Amino acid sequence: MTAASGSAPWTGHPRRPLPRSMAGLRNLAIGVYRRDGRTNIAAALRSTARGCRRSLTALGLTG
Repeated sequence: MTAASGSAPWTGHPRRPLPRSMAGLRNLAIGVYRRDGRTNIAAALRSTARGCRRSLTALGLTG
């Protein structure tokens, strides 16, 4: 796909690094949840989405 075709978002790089970056962040989040003992990743994501400080607490950045 080219930027001119309009059928795919243009990331500014022909190899499309954005999807890889997003996949890496998703894998990081899953790893953090598993480290915390969570087994239901979908429920953990929903729980974190309801409170912005929950993700920081999961990373150990707040008390």
